[in-house]
Amino acid sequence: MKILHTMLRVGDLDRSIAFYTAVLDMKLLSRQDYPDGKFTLAFLGFGDGGAELELTHNWGVEKYELGTAYGHVALEVEDAYAACERVKARGGRVTREAGPMKHGSTVIAFVEDPDGYKVEFIQRKA
Repeated sequence: MKILHTMLRVGDLDRSIAFYTAVLDMKLLSRQDYPDGKFTLAFLGFGDGGAELELTHNWGVEKYELGTAYGHVALEVEDAYAACERVKARGGRVTREAGPMKHGSTVIAFVEDPDGYKVEFIQRKA
């Protein structure tokens, strides 16, 4: 088995696609409308054959309650400090600046997408 994708429900699909492509450098791999079901699916990823992110937009729904069970999506980055600076320069929101995790030495950071979902950057160990 392998993980194929993680699905997030979003209120404004174009805004979310713009965040993941322009701010986090993902590629829009596919987008398909399902008129009978009144929803659109967009799949994003890095084009490396790894796990993808599925954004689901249910037509007519502009906002979701995130609840307390959701944690985050994690992305490995070369340099978490530089990644945070790129996010800020592109208009994204950093919610935890890059630095060592509280109870360890791994360098992490958190950013937030337009719907409030957290995305963790984990710096690749040298």
